[in-house]
Amino acid sequence: MTNNLSVLINADAPQVWTMLREPSKVAEWHGWQAEDLDAEIKEIYFSADVEESSDHTSLTVHGGDTFELHPVPGGTQVSVTRGAVDHDSEWAAWDEDITQGWLTFLQQLRFALERHPHGRRHTLFLHLTEGQGSAIEKLGLAGLPAPGEPYELTLGTGEEISGKVWYRTSHQVGVTVRSYAEHGEGLLVVADHPAIKDVRAEGDGSFIIASTYDLGAAKLDAIRSSWDSWREQHYSSSQPVS
Repeated sequence: MTNNLSVLINADAPQVWTMLREPSKVAEWHGWQAEDLDAEIKEIYFSADVEESSDHTSLTVHGGDTFELHPVPGGTQVSVTRGAVDHDSEWAAWDEDITQGWLTFLQQLRFALERHPHGRRHTLFLHLTEGQGSAIEKLGLAGLPAPGEPYELTLGTGEEISGKVWYRTSHQVGVTVRSYAEHGEGLLVVADHPAIKDVRAEGDGSFIIASTYDLGAAKLDAIRSSWDSWREQHYSSSQPVS
């Protein structure tokens, strides 16, 4: 498995551009829902130093990373090229975290465009800060088939889930989950690698993002409860699901 900051999205370039240039659209794929999400989106994608190409195929965001859109048979190839890193700066230690974040967000962008282009997501997020081993392994996601293949399993949380493998990389797994959406599927992303560290904790770190769509309150609460119970068992000092 490799890490590649490039995805083929089954959508045309203008559709992708819209998802990059309208704040409400960016909020449907970038990161996860939090109090500071709107401010983060504004800083990254809409600061004064953001640069757009006139043909809407290149976007350099705050921090110097660049999105490039290339129409190809089957859709649009979307790539992120990392900007130069000042290894003497305070951000150098977070460089791999940022790369891993872009990898996740590109896959979330692809999912939003291909599966829920007009949907409104509701995310559940876990940041696991202790060095208690691989979250991917603890959840039973280490032995998944190749991307695009169907799967069915019982998560470490006790949830029975099924769908298709969305992507796999050296440190991340993404799967579609039928029970995470009223219509279609939701997306579950699990990432763990030594580079994701919390400044308050030592050891490996992991994060989990569950993107759900149109679920009722009872169903959403049940999913949240199962994730929190699993967290308490394996990562008890980490923050509850947000």
